[in-house]
Amino acid sequence: MPSRSAAPCPTLRRDGQQVLILDQTRLPHGEHYVALSTLEDAAHAIRSMQVRGAPLIGATAAYGIALALKSASGDTRLAAADLCLRATRPTAVNLHWALDRMQQVLAPLTPEARPAAAWAEADAIRTEDAAANQAIGAHGLAAFAPLIAARQGAPLQLMTHCNAGWLATCGHGTALAPIYAAHAAGVPVHVWVSETRPRNQGLLTAWELHQAGIPHTLIADNAAGWLMAEGRVDAVIVGADRIAANGDAANKVGTYLKGLAAQAHGLPFYVAAPWSTVDLTCPSGRQIPIEERSGDEFRLIPGLDANGQLSHCRILPEAQQVCNPAFDVTPAGLIRAIITETGAHAPGQLAALHPARNSAHDSAHDSARLS
Repeated sequence: MPSRSAAPCPTLRRDGQQVLILDQTRLPHGEHYVALSTLEDAAHAIRSMQVRGAPLIGATAAYGIALALKSASGDTRLAAADLCLRATRPTAVNLHWALDRMQQVLAPLTPEARPAAAWAEADAIRTEDAAANQAIGAHGLAAFAPLIAARQGAPLQLMTHCNAGWLATCGHGTALAPIYAAHAAGVPVHVWVSETRPRNQGLLTAWELHQAGIPHTLIADNAAGWLMAEGRVDAVIVGADRIAANGDAANKVGTYLKGLAAQAHGLPFYVAAPWSTVDLTCPSGRQIPIEERSGDEFRLIPGLDANGQLSHCRILPEAQQVCNPAFDVTPAGLIRAIITETGAHAPGQLAALHPARNSAHDSAHDSARLS
């Protein structure tokens, strides 16, 4: 696990009646924490990507409900808070999953009972995500076993896209969790980190892996296929923001191209995500809404100026028309396995496995709430 401490640097944590988040718009140039005290603070943090990654977005939204109920906790306030948070990011299903869960717990309660219950449920969502991350790491390491054996002691060469580590979750991450598990088990591993334009979330992955002491190399997005063709990659592992019932997976734009390249070169392509990312109400990837973000994310590049201050450099004129989809969909046929907290599953198995998992989850959650 990350060597900087016994646990990762917390991405969000409760501090009394407010929430502290690690501002990811300031990374990798510096660690800055921001206090969220209101519903509007939470919504802004999600929308502006101060917090990012589907599991972390969901947890932040849950805490956003708790923050909203500090000032009033009647039905009108609860509904307005829910509507405000749902409008922040359309693709990450964990956002809607967490808000649905908060509604199911809070709606039947009296207004007086809701604030305390909201904090308790948000805390539970955060704790459960950390546990899911740990399990994903163990199942992912098991899935890697044949690849590790084939390397005969040489470093396992993995490629990832975007950031799906502890910065994107409440624990050790999704796609990076098996990498941390391998590193902790003494398995030599090297990670090819795709820069992930235009927001360069690969820089967050590189920063995170540096903190953990895991060998890695940052690459331009377009170098991925060449590296696979050269035999320098053993497998690709990515996270997901929404997984459809048929196993199609939406993740950061550029993931689909890596899936195609992996298939062309006979490499396993894994998707790692908690079950809260699976959306059985969505039949296929064709129905997943794809967020299109501001063109200025494309026209401007952030970095440090000559004085070491965070700044933006314009690479395109303001009038230049651009297309900036935040996500794409990798078809299930390109995915070797979807690694969740319950194991590594073929994409076509999800619909059959989910009901049993929901029953077990609900029983465990109910027991936790009664203890």
